[in-house]
Order: sequence, then C-alpha cells, then structure tokens
Amino acid sequence: MATDDGTYEYKQAHGDDFGRTYFRLFDGLAISSIGVGTYLGEPTDAIDDRYREAIAAALEGGINVVDTAVNYRCQRSERAVGRAVEDADVDRDAVFVSTKGGFVPFDGERPDDPGAYVKREFVDAGLVDREDLARGSHCIAPDFIDAMLDRSLENLGVDEIDLYYVHNPETQLHARSREDVYDQLEATFTRLEERAAAGDISKYGVATWNAFRVPEGDDQYLSLSEIISRARKAAKAAENTATHLRAIQLPFNVVMADAFTVKSQQGPEGPQSALWFAHEAGLNVFTSASIAQGDLARELPAEVADRLEGDSTVQRAINFARSAPGVTSSLVGTSDPEHVAENLGAGRFDPMGADAFDRVFE
Repeated sequence: MATDDGTYEYKQAHGDDFGRTYFRLFDGLAISSIGVGTYLGEPTDAIDDRYREAIAAALEGGINVVDTAVNYRCQRSERAVGRAVEDADVDRDAVFVSTKGGFVPFDGERPDDPGAYVKREFVDAGLVDREDLARGSHCIAPDFIDAMLDRSLENLGVDEIDLYYVHNPETQLHARSREDVYDQLEATFTRLEERAAAGDISKYGVATWNAFRVPEGDDQYLSLSEIISRARKAAKAAENTATHLRAIQLPFNVVMADAFTVKSQQGPEGPQSALWFAHEAGLNVFTSASIAQGDLARELPAEVADRLEGDSTVQRAINFARSAPGVTSSLVGTSDPEHVAENLGAGRFDPMGADAFDRVFE
C-alpha cells in the first residue's frame, strides 16, 4: 500500500521537476495532482502492453496516482495496472492505486451474449441476486462488492488497495427508490469498513458520473450529506472509531464544469457546489474526464485557454481541471507513453490561483 514515508520520498525525488502544489495531500500521503486513468481502449493484448508501458513511464516520471475499475476493458485494465506497478522502477509504497466495483465485469473479452453471461457467471453462480441488478449490469449489494474487491486484489496483485470506490451508485436509481439506494450504500459501506479494518483497503469512496453535480430534483441526484451520514453509521456498525470514507470522483473539465458551477448540494449555510461541499466536508476530490476523453486535446474555448498555462491544448485542459478548488488529483486516460510525457509537462506549470479560477466563470 501507499505509505506516508514512501510517497514523501517519491515527492522528494520528483518535486523539483514540477510547479507549486503539484503534489497534494491525501490523508498524509503525497500524491500527484495528475493521475493515470485506464478506462478507454479495446480489450486486446496490444492495448494491455501499451497501458503497462504508459503506466510505468508515468510512475517513473512523477505521476504516482493510477485509477482503474474491475469492469474496465473486461478486467484487463486492472491486470495491466498490477503488472505495471510491479515492473516499474518505483516502490509499491510510493504508488497510490484506486479501483472501483459496481458494474458486472466481463473476463478478458466481451461475450457474444452479455445477458446470458451475467446470468450464468453471476446470478446462477450466486454472486448477484437478480433483484439487486439495475439495467442488467450494475449491483452495489454488499456481497457483490465484497466479491469484486477480492477480484480486484487478485487482478492488481496487491495486498491492499489504497482507495476503493463504489462505482456509479446512481445507476441503481433506475431500479429502486433513492432511500433504498442510500440503505444499500450504508450496508455496503459497513462491509467496506470491515474490509478496511482487516487491511484489505486503506480508504473508500464513491465514484459517480451524474449523482453529485446535477440539481437536487434530477432523477440521478444523490446527496453528499446523506452519503456521509450513512458512512458514519456504517463505521459505527463496524465498530470503527471513524469512517474510512475519504473521497469522491466525478467528471470535471472546461466544458463539463457542473461540479463547480451548479449548487447541487445542501451545505450548512445553504446550497453549495459539489466541489465546495466536498472540500468543507474533508473529502478528497478526484476528477475524471479531465480532457473529456480526448475531446479537449484539440480545442479549448478561447476565453478559457488564454487564462491557462501550458505548451499545448491538452496541458492547458489538465491544468484547468487541477486548478479547481478542492481537487486532489485530475485523472487523464493514458495508454501512450508520448501522451504521458505531455501530461507530465502540464505539471511543470503552476495551476491557476483561486481568484483567477473564479474569474473564468464571471
């Protein structure tokens, strides 16, 4: 697992190569404000090799955050991450590894009949109760998440996962009430608190697409305040002294800035953006889609680009995402060592200050 000493030594080795606040704190860990995402790409051996090479280059160059999920590329992304962490000339205790569970994963390749595969491998095998499935492919019930966490530990080849997310729980809102989703999250958080106490994960979080950045009346909405409350109850049920809930993940970029602009969460003094709420609640924020899955590699709105530092459009887009208040690390999907070098280059520029960032939205 990542340790305070291991990540601090990593920061000492690489920090002089980057701008201010490039390394940021996560519960005492020093982690890079740019991370590697592993969502995109076909489930092929060739893409596996590219990911391993790119992740190793990132770890050796100054990025020590790697994010994946058990369902990404039919479990191949987790396996590629595990091999890259093992092969890179970097100690494991310097690397922050996060993964997720929630979507039913294929194994190695997409089956010809996904529905039949899910029934055979998960429902009939007793890993998933049919009534817990949403859209035929998503489950956050405690036993399923427990099994997926075990699978992720095996795929990654690690003894402990640094951050384990419940993946897109808003998907369950297609099948059940919001209150039922909160109840299921509480039960699953209790299981994750138990796994944290056992040393299988260090911390856990909630990774979302829509839930935290849409208005309260939206069908996909979930309340951060309620989720924190359920995590506290889970910690108590697991007889832990404090909750291990430490992070959220959500999309944020130049053209998808809702996490900052929409006051979607009810704070102590009224509505707040998801970013501000998380910051004041002590939750770390990891941004996904930081370059909009490559769309922002080509062009940024001129009025924003002129305010950002960077030698390329990609670097300026990355620096926008990691300049937002409360952001710990911005994830960029990367399976190309040349792209890794460009992403690392973004970190050599200082992020925008708070006032400059606010002025973008005036």
